Amino acid sequence: MSGQGSGGNVLAAICSFFIPGLGQLVQGRILAAILFFVAMVVAWALTWVLIGWVLVPIIYLWCIIDAARYRGD
Repeated sequence: MSGQGSGGNVLAAICSFFIPGLGQLVQGRILAAILFFVAMVVAWALTWVLIGWVLVPIIYLWCIIDAARYRGD
């Protein structure tokens, strides 16, 4: 079992940096991976109405931090 800050979490955070949700997928959290990826797609789609420009960085950082702080209890 790996704790916060372990190599697996660092790798997951790096994966999420490149593709939102990929870090969660690497950790075996399929539902979280799908939700983060879909949330990012929706946020990018909402850039047409300007709200996406606020949502994209929030969801992006949330995804990376979630992957980095995950504890597989």
